Amino acid sequence: MDPISERLRARHPQRIDLSLDRMRALCAALGDPQHRLPPVVHVAGTNGKGSTVALIRAVAEAAGLKVHAYTSPHLVRFNERIRLAGKLVEDDQLSAILDRIEAVSGEATVFESTTAAAFLAMAETPADLAVIEVGLGGVLDATNVIERPLLSVITPVDYDHAEFLGTDLAGIASEKAGVLKAGAPAVIGRQREEAFKAIERRAADVHTRLTVLGVDFDAWAERGGMAFQTADLFMDLPAPALAGAHQIDNAAVAIAAALELDLPESAIVEGLKAVRWPARLQRISTGPHGQAAKAAEAELWLDGGHNPHAGRALAAFLAERQARAPRPLALICGMLGNKDAGGFFAALKDSQATVFTVGFDGAAAEPAALAAVARGHGLAATPAGSVGEALDLALRLGAGRVAICGSLYLAGEVLGASPETWPV
Repeated sequence: MDPISERLRARHPQRIDLSLDRMRALCAALGDPQHRLPPVVHVAGTNGKGSTVALIRAVAEAAGLKVHAYTSPHLVRFNERIRLAGKLVEDDQLSAILDRIEAVSGEATVFESTTAAAFLAMAETPADLAVIEVGLGGVLDATNVIERPLLSVITPVDYDHAEFLGTDLAGIASEKAGVLKAGAPAVIGRQREEAFKAIERRAADVHTRLTVLGVDFDAWAERGGMAFQTADLFMDLPAPALAGAHQIDNAAVAIAAALELDLPESAIVEGLKAVRWPARLQRISTGPHGQAAKAAEAELWLDGGHNPHAGRALAAFLAERQARAPRPLALICGMLGNKDAGGFFAALKDSQATVFTVGFDGAAAEPAALAAVARGHGLAATPAGSVGEALDLALRLGAGRVAICGSLYLAGEVLGASPETWPV
């Protein structure tokens, strides 16, 4: 664990307790930095939030804007959560801000303190735009003390964090739609019908104008690139530099957001080419794991998706690569114990992959139990002692394509194995 994370965990409650009272009190004690931010794009949803934030940031930066970004969780270093005018927050600046927060924080949780730190840093660093990702839910998420965003975005809503958000999709969508605010237009990603109806109800309540993927605009892969279309606009664009067919939809949402922000088509083109977002179907070729795969002439991919929706995206990506260039396929999977492992493996049941299950620091599912779940969905699965052990075994058995998947925490351990692969 990096020093900043250790400091936060030692001094603040680690529980998740969805409420805005503590956060409002903390912000008030700090001078309400959330009211002094640059214009805010507030991004909620279940899957695709981080990729969409990265895409919006890349396009805005290509247009010459200085952009703050707040995302969670981090992969290797806490600093990844707070990007100030394009650069990760420096240790000294972050430490000084945490000193100020700890002087007034009271019972604020780790995430509330983290969010307050981001708001304080962003309020005190000049920029043109702030792109802020919701942590969990929407209505009661710590970021929702932002009262007047310039634009709201909701990416696809699906099942996750059932212990906090429940298992009713309409209810989950209502929670996510809490980021919609009067006077701020919103861009909405492709949704299931019951989720979209809940979002529509919230939008009607607060008189928010919605621009909806599949209704007001659409996008599709075309000739190695992507097409984007509205009622009065068509753009022939490069594909986003993020792997996976699902990134076309994420890019479409980001493009619609860019148009709401009046950013030029030239910036959209350059942003799609330049975007980077680690641990989301990221090809790994450096560091100890990447070198091991390279020596065996195998592909190695890393993906932090951890719910059934993400499992379906991973399955579609692997199926497309297997169709183009078949190779023996292996999955190295670790998941938190509270995740829907059955739903994740159900999405991958037709992949014909050999599965190796691993643990990681934190509340990870036991590898043997996780392997049993995978076997229950028709996948050959074996527990292993570590990612390195699993990768070595997969390569010795002839795997030519390996995906390490199931958790951002596992992805962070993989990227943290060498400074070569640290996110920047």
